[in-house]
Amino acid sequence: MSTQPSPPATKRDVIVEELRRLILSGELRRGERLRQDDLAARFRASITPVREALRALEAEGLAVSEPHRGVRVAGIDLERVTATYVVRRLTEGHAVARATTRLTLRDLRRLEQLVEATAACADPVERRATNRELHFLLYRRCGLPGLVEHIESLWAAFPWDVSLGSEERARASDAEHRVLLAALRAGDPDAARAAAEEHIRTGFADLRERLTGAAGPDPFDLDAD
Repeated sequence: MSTQPSPPATKRDVIVEELRRLILSGELRRGERLRQDDLAARFRASITPVREALRALEAEGLAVSEPHRGVRVAGIDLERVTATYVVRRLTEGHAVARATTRLTLRDLRRLEQLVEATAACADPVERRATNRELHFLLYRRCGLPGLVEHIESLWAAFPWDVSLGSEERARASDAEHRVLLAALRAGDPDAARAAAEEHIRTGFADLRERLTGAAGPDPFDLDAD
C-alpha cells in the first residue's frame, strides 16, 4: 500500500524549524530580540512568512510579543515545563518499553555508538544533536508513529538550551544513558521504562533547581502539589 508523499515545506515552515533549532541549541539566547527585518534578510524571505513563523513560535511558547518592543525569545515558563515533563515521562517511558523488544542488533550497535558519541561531545550544540539522535532512534522503534510525533512536539517545547547546559548534568546524563542501554541489551521492557523515566526525572530536577535555586517535590508523584 503506497503512502501519499508529504507536502513540500513552506517558507514559513522552514523558518519555524530553523528558529526553533537556534533557540533550543542556545544559539539564540533567552530574551534576545527577534527583528523581523533581520530575519527576513537572514532567510531571504519576505516579512509575511517571517511574521507567520514568529506567531507559530509564540503559540509554542518559544517567543513572546511585547507591546512597543517587538518579539523576543521567550524566557522559561516553569509551570509549562513542569507539565511537559510529566507528559514526557508518561509517553517516552511507554515508547521505550515498546521499543525494547523491537530493536535489532544493528539498532543496539548504533545506540551504543551514539551513547559513546554523546559522552565524547565537547561542543554543546553537537552534543544536543547527538543526544536527540540517540533518543529518537529508540522512540521510532516503538511501532506507533503517532506517539513519536507527539514526543517530537514535547521535545520542541522543552528548554534543551538550559537542560543540557552544565558539565555536571552532562556526566550524569551519560551514566543514565548507559543504564538504559544495559536494560535494552537485556531485552527487559520494565527495566528500560524505569531507566528512561529516571533519566527524564533527574533531567527535570536539575533544570528546576538551576532555574529556581532550590530542589522540590517530584510533580509526577500523585500527592505532589
